[in-house]
Amino acid sequence: MIEKIFLSLLIFILINKAENLKYNPDWSSLDTRPLPKWYDDAKVGIFIHWGVFSVPSFRSEWFWWDWQGDKPTSDVVDFMKNNYPPNFEYADFAPEFKAEFFDPLQWVSLLNASGAKYVVLTSKHHEGYTLWPSAYSWNWNSNDVGPHKDLVGDLAQAIRTNSSLRFGLYHSLFEWFNPLYLSDKNQSFKTQTYVKEKALPSLYEIVNKYEPEVVWSDGDWEAQDSYWNSTAFIAWLYNESPVKDSVVVNDRWGSGVLCQHGDFYTCQDNFNPGKLLSHKWENCMPLDNNSWGYRRNLKLSDILTIEEVIKSLAETVSCGGNILINIGPTKEGTIAPIFEERLRQLGEWLSINGEAIYESKPWKYQNDTKNSDVWYTTNGDLVYAILLKYPQSSLKVELGSVQITEATQINILGNDEKLQWVESPEGGVVIDLHSVDASSLISKWAWTFKLENISYQKC
Repeated sequence: MIEKIFLSLLIFILINKAENLKYNPDWSSLDTRPLPKWYDDAKVGIFIHWGVFSVPSFRSEWFWWDWQGDKPTSDVVDFMKNNYPPNFEYADFAPEFKAEFFDPLQWVSLLNASGAKYVVLTSKHHEGYTLWPSAYSWNWNSNDVGPHKDLVGDLAQAIRTNSSLRFGLYHSLFEWFNPLYLSDKNQSFKTQTYVKEKALPSLYEIVNKYEPEVVWSDGDWEAQDSYWNSTAFIAWLYNESPVKDSVVVNDRWGSGVLCQHGDFYTCQDNFNPGKLLSHKWENCMPLDNNSWGYRRNLKLSDILTIEEVIKSLAETVSCGGNILINIGPTKEGTIAPIFEERLRQLGEWLSINGEAIYESKPWKYQNDTKNSDVWYTTNGDLVYAILLKYPQSSLKVELGSVQITEATQINILGNDEKLQWVESPEGGVVIDLHSVDASSLISKWAWTFKLENISYQKC
């Protein structure tokens, strides 16, 4: 009798569990999951590349590979010869990664000021060093060596208690010089020792411990997703994890998966196709043109101007993407003033023009048919035309994609001046800015026309 009751209970549990598992561990099933609304609405995120590579802070976050990888880079090799003793190892940099000035509340204050809606921190880059006290990275983590802190946990807590930002984590699947990974690689990935003992346990650990709502995978390209057991992990993430209803993942889960599967596609770094895509995508781009990690020898000319940042933002959102703007903190845990300035400028622009960005959708046209400096978004019945260059000489803006009606209203976000407009000979609209005092424009770098009661020109 007891055995029958136990068996019935077991069957009930298994059936109930099966009913709760909506997604199978294969791409055909995983790809049917709807994109969580928060991610599409957010539009703007901040990427943070931080790790032991922030100590040499030379060339890029790939410093170790450029120094001792398959094809060492001469400037990195020379840098080490000229500045460090012959027996110096990469691990010797770790004690200098102290993060002594890391103030998570100060970081959150800046992130809030940027206007971003989510943040993605590198929990582990290709060097293998973890920014949390991982049980699977003994003596190569931020608690055992370096800051002696749980950097992931400290930032996650600060964000969740002092902002409405969504917290996400980047995680590199592979590690350049991990012996377990190299052993699997030497056997053409027919063994999975590294995956079972390091990669997957680390992923489960950060999700269960920190509950990131973005799991941004990388370092996948040398092996197929079957080696990484990617679909099994993502199925667990969607079905059973503590963030199953809100989490999003990218497309870097194995060779051949890039730009094919995942909640959003990244396709490549700095991906900005300039056209509308049918699947959600993300443009991840560093403010430093030459590196994702901090570089001590960066120059002002290496840094994107705020005009360039806003241009990428307008193009990306107009074409249905999100933008993930990267900064690299120093080994001390500070954010360089030039990065801080850019993020604050971005936040200033978004505070005026944000209604054209947040929760927006792509319009019928992305770029205007007559004016390449205009990019469109829409929200409900409203259409927004983001003008990247102000017409200083003509003081007129022609929008070839717009068809006006008797009820059309046009104004510039942040300004109350009455605008004049007429239908152009070819059927678009010409907006006259002569009545606008350019010095009174609230927005400094790009200007958004809010268009009400308009239609569009048919090609």
